[in-house]
Amino acid sequence: MPLDFTAIDFETANSSSASACSVGLVKVRGGVAVDAAGWLIRPPLGHDEFLEWNTRIHGIEKGDVADAPLWVEQLPDLVAFADGDTLVAHNARFDMGVITGACRASGVDVPSFRHLCSLGVARKTYHLDSYRLPVAAMAAGFEDFAHHDALADAQACAAIIVHAAKRHGASDLDELADATGSQFARIGTPAAALAARPVVAFR
Repeated sequence: MPLDFTAIDFETANSSSASACSVGLVKVRGGVAVDAAGWLIRPPLGHDEFLEWNTRIHGIEKGDVADAPLWVEQLPDLVAFADGDTLVAHNARFDMGVITGACRASGVDVPSFRHLCSLGVARKTYHLDSYRLPVAAMAAGFEDFAHHDALADAQACAAIIVHAAKRHGASDLDELADATGSQFARIGTPAAALAARPVVAFR
């Protein structure tokens, strides 16, 4: 099987997992990045305060997202871009937590995704003093990118996975996970389970 996946990265407005304010996505087919997208997100009400600390990190302010679509409005675009791929993120627990938190805060079902953490893969691939994204990306030959720009971070994440797969002689994500002792995890409710839910009629 080919090395196919979608790398994803979020920036948040504050410490709430529901406060996604930007996303970056990179589609990889056969170990090559073939498409990329990124956009601003207006966080759900109650999770939309922009803390100075977060803004200092990513440079996004509340005014920047004033006309951006809400999470619930842009989620279909995210799901369509991923198109059933396994998602890969650096510290995937954070990014998958953003999807879950933002969906719950918006009152919508969490989409089903299998995911793999590039941080864990990097730890089993390189010998580094730090496995933060910029350091691990440099080890993969991806340098001088705008860290904390969501799209640039997703590109760096994709580069780590592609480089690590070559290092381990892995032809797909499953072989890479086996080679590095990494575990896949899953979020959300599978589409089949959603379709099987009973329809409740309100009178």
